[in-house]
Amino acid sequence: MSAPYNVEKNPTWLEAAKSTIDFIEKYCFDKDGHMYFSVTEDGKPLRKRRYVFSETFAAIAMSEYSIATGEKHWAERAMQIFEDTQRFLTTPGFLEPKFEPTVQLRSHSITMILINVGSRLRAAIDDPKLTQQIDDSIAQLERYFIHPEFKCLLESVGMNGEFIDTNMTRTINPGHCIETAWFILEESRLRGWDKHLLDLGLKIFDWSFDWGWDKFYGGMINFRDCRNLPPQDYSQDMKFWWPQCETIICSLYAYLATGDEKYYYRHQLISEWTYAHFPDPDYGEWFGYLHRDGTPAQMAKGNLFKGPFHIPRMMTKSYTLCNDILKSL
Repeated sequence: MSAPYNVEKNPTWLEAAKSTIDFIEKYCFDKDGHMYFSVTEDGKPLRKRRYVFSETFAAIAMSEYSIATGEKHWAERAMQIFEDTQRFLTTPGFLEPKFEPTVQLRSHSITMILINVGSRLRAAIDDPKLTQQIDDSIAQLERYFIHPEFKCLLESVGMNGEFIDTNMTRTINPGHCIETAWFILEESRLRGWDKHLLDLGLKIFDWSFDWGWDKFYGGMINFRDCRNLPPQDYSQDMKFWWPQCETIICSLYAYLATGDEKYYYRHQLISEWTYAHFPDPDYGEWFGYLHRDGTPAQMAKGNLFKGPFHIPRMMTKSYTLCNDILKSL
């Protein structure tokens, strides 16, 4: 809630943010610095996972809180968590392999999120390591994950970026790719609309929108196969809440950057479809999981994976981007 507070000074939001980061700091770190993935209501640890996304989100939250309050301690703590995350990722054997020890793959998702982590930390604390991480992540995306032969960014590739022709490694995740695109567009903007980053972000967005937009029902679908074969994941043609949020943000960034009407049209398409299907008209909040035709697959508003992150972030970013677009007219 610190990020919305940094746009509009609502003290209730800051109180919620302080309560959350205090709980995280007190209960959510193991002795080795690796965070628990889930804890009980009163803070007892339940589970650790091989991932470091909890660390990345905690670092972002503490950075935003530091910006909101001016308390440098939280920026320094966020930087420590960031450095621990880098250490976990580069220490052989610290994190269990995603698949099997004999299957060596690179994953797009962690490369992606470290761009955003670096960007949000850099807004709170000036350290050249952060820009270096952003540059390294973008270089890895270009070197390993972008495959022009399929006009896509793949989720998993070989250690040297090689395409591996199995159903798992043919996977395109349009939501992740579009999230990557707006992270790159944001970094381009922060560098005075750096042309290389701008062109890269727009290319990824254009490719990923073409793969993800459901031309029959509308909305962004979960997974595609780069050879147009049946995707492996059972939720492959469902519509989850978060890819829609990423597409709303990215279309605004692209329109702000270029003034191209096609991005305005994409924003209109995805916004109208999203707000027509995800919000619950009777009880509020958003459904998280829809069938391909836009009907709810289940009525839950939150679970272990759908928390209060993507929707508030989308609304906050959209609000600021729309204001920036209006000022540029």
